[in-house]
Amino acid sequence: MLSNMTRILRSAVVASALVLAATAVAPVATPAAAHEVKAGALVLVHPWTRATPDGAKAAGGFLVIKNTGSEPDKLIGGTAEFAGVVQVHEMKMEGDVMKMQELKDGLEIPAGGEVALKPGSFHIMFMQLKTPLKKGDEVKGTLKFEKAGEVAVEWAVEAIDAKAPAHGEHTN
Repeated sequence: MLSNMTRILRSAVVASALVLAATAVAPVATPAAAHEVKAGALVLVHPWTRATPDGAKAAGGFLVIKNTGSEPDKLIGGTAEFAGVVQVHEMKMEGDVMKMQELKDGLEIPAGGEVALKPGSFHIMFMQLKTPLKKGDEVKGTLKFEKAGEVAVEWAVEAIDAKAPAHGEHTN
């Protein structure tokens, strides 16, 4: 009977050690992955912006928006604690001139598809900045969708000259 009890106790100790080891590793593994926000059928992948110099009045916001649903949704705006105005914009070539404009009707996110908001293309425009954005910070805001509604977002602030998010997340 003592040997059965010893085996049970040993099994319990081994199981406890495995659980402790798994939980100790979990926090280390989490930061390596791109941060995501899920809202219904939408997945917002690694929202980021660039650091700004003192006195800057505007900044761009970038991310990939995946729609896992069977119906399209539309990004129509947002808010930010650090900016007075948040709009959905696009940049495109017209002849030899690169032009930027607000998408007043929003940006469609197709059913079963994704849209990359990136430098030189579709992006979020943060205007009337209230404070400079500093590399390494995370700043809060929301994105507003026609169907998914308002979604809380934390924007990772990358280097002032970043072309893509750190660690190579979704650079398409």
